Amino acid sequence: MTQRPARPAPHTPDADQGATVAPRRGWLARLWPGLFGIPLGLLGLAGAWRRLALLADGPGWTAAGVAQLLTVLGTAIWALLFVLWSLKWLRHREVLRAEWRHPVQGSLLALWPVSTLLVVAIFAPLAVQSPIGYACALAITLLALAMQLSIAWQVVSQLSTGQTPAELVSPALYMPVVPGGFVGAMALHALGLHGWAVLLFGMGLGGWALLEVRILHRLFAGPLPMALRPTMGLEIAPAAVGSLALSFLWPQLPADVLLVAQGITVGPVLAVLARWHWWTAAPFSAGFWSFSFPMAAIASVTVESVQRGGWPAFPAWAAVLVASAVIAYLALRTLALLRQGRLLPVS
Repeated sequence: MTQRPARPAPHTPDADQGATVAPRRGWLARLWPGLFGIPLGLLGLAGAWRRLALLADGPGWTAAGVAQLLTVLGTAIWALLFVLWSLKWLRHREVLRAEWRHPVQGSLLALWPVSTLLVVAIFAPLAVQSPIGYACALAITLLALAMQLSIAWQVVSQLSTGQTPAELVSPALYMPVVPGGFVGAMALHALGLHGWAVLLFGMGLGGWALLEVRILHRLFAGPLPMALRPTMGLEIAPAAVGSLALSFLWPQLPADVLLVAQGITVGPVLAVLARWHWWTAAPFSAGFWSFSFPMAAIASVTVESVQRGGWPAFPAWAAVLVASAVIAYLALRTLALLRQGRLLPVS
């Protein structure tokens, strides 16, 4: 008598992977550092509109009103993300440590202190009106600079000792060293610490020189991995944010000097545009906010150049409107991701 074969066990989705399947992490653990690029871009654009208001303003929906709206919105989003990331630090430190050690995620973590320094630079005129306000602003600045320095040390250490895989070398590595140094200089200058601000500005320039050859060599070697292509906007950041810091630290500089800085910025912009088919092939994600702050910085410096040169306002309006259109597009696409539940990584 032939024995009847046993019925196979029912198949389950985890059957092929067994115990190796990890449960999906909660949304707080999946909170992505690149989200701080959103308030950074909005606050940078607010600065461009604020400068534009000094050129031409009128009744109703004015440049000053747009600047105020963007400032409130950007600050509110920054405050929300600051609270959420503080909770993540308290509840998911192991995830945060892993992100800290990762060359790309660790670099993007610098968006946290950099956006904080920009908030200080914007609100410093209010803070310095009272000793308590000034002390709080200075304490926040020093904490943000300490965090930025630790991230920059980690990034430079990994890169200079060969620990960063070649495929992970991307413009994101600029973030803690270069824009961090320039925006930090703006915050220190706003608090009346001009000498320290100039020193930090020089450190940002030095970091730019240190990283430029390595990053450009990687970019010229071929396309970045698909997941890293949204960071291409950060290739524009050193020249663009450096020009903004230059105009911020030395208000007496003539328009010709700012035009030289703008001319330097043109090179990275053209290099990014020449590779448009690489980064436009990547699915949209919040990482594309890497374009926002550099675009806003270019617009701000254009307005400054027009104002200091006494030129017609058309180039200033054009630059601000182009930057606004780019950031509005990013905002609409980001809201669509949020509505679809796809704003955060899936695991």
